[in-house]
Amino acid sequence: MKKLAIALAVLLILVIGVVAFGAVLVLRGGISARVEPTRAETVIARGLRRLGIPDSERQPGNPVPSSKESIAAGRGHFADHCAICHANDGSGQTEMGRNLYPRSPDLRLPQTQELTDGELFYIIENGVRLTGMPGWGDGSEESKRASWHLVSFIRHLPQLTREEKLEMERLNPKSPEEWREMQEDEEFLKGKEEHEDRHR
Repeated sequence: MKKLAIALAVLLILVIGVVAFGAVLVLRGGISARVEPTRAETVIARGLRRLGIPDSERQPGNPVPSSKESIAAGRGHFADHCAICHANDGSGQTEMGRNLYPRSPDLRLPQTQELTDGELFYIIENGVRLTGMPGWGDGSEESKRASWHLVSFIRHLPQLTREEKLEMERLNPKSPEEWREMQEDEEFLKGKEEHEDRHR
């Protein structure tokens, strides 16, 4: 009986220690998103994300064949919806992405590229709780097709060309002031080209 009491006391001390350690990790820095996530938090979060995706959702491969057209469709959608956090090149190096907690991941790295097509699709469609990743899916076939195009584009990110990045910049959402500046630049360049053509 005495050994049982000692074992229970040791177990209770271990549980309290683990809970206290977890609380210190979570509460360090208060509720500030500026504190960099620890390695332990990152590992635990990835593990929980993996556990949170049902096995049946991990398995499906992309039913939309990877082609120039599907990658282009994904690229346009990504530039318009995803680049604000993930950046056009998938690096996560945007004002929004750097200030989320956890930070927007670099989608070009193995931590993302090694996910199955089904896992990527599930994350796009459903989001990830307690992160900045929203669920974009609405259950419609159109939404699913757009998400599969995004999966194709995410797979393409490590090979993204300079020309593709420039095209994406034109597709990124812009403020009215940015639109005016862009139009002025285009009009200036067009006028300069016409002027040069007339003097040839």
